Amino acid sequence: MKASKSGAKTYTQVFGDWLCDMATQDDRLVAITPAMCEGSGMVEFSKQFPDRYFDVGIAEQHALTFAAGLACEGVKPVVAIYSTFLQRAYDQLIHDICLQNLPVLQIGRAHV
Repeated sequence: MKASKSGAKTYTQVFGDWLCDMATQDDRLVAITPAMCEGSGMVEFSKQFPDRYFDVGIAEQHALTFAAGLACEGVKPVVAIYSTFLQRAYDQLIHDICLQNLPVLQIGRAHV
């Protein structure tokens, strides 16, 4: 992953580091992404925690409904979806996660 021009860590790098740190502390944490492993900073997580990493392909709707189901069972899902693609899964976000008040952490990132 490219470093920023200033040499500071990028948002993606900070998120990836945080995700690995949190997974080390809590074995209930899982990461879910719809075919955005590299762009979402999940490459290192996928290597360190392969049994807790789920790439659902280009299926944003499934990513959120899957996360909701896992959250119902006590798992702590972290879902990373580019903000430009989140509109594909807006109904799932509202109906499957928000209305049930489920503890799903959804990370959005502008895709440029």
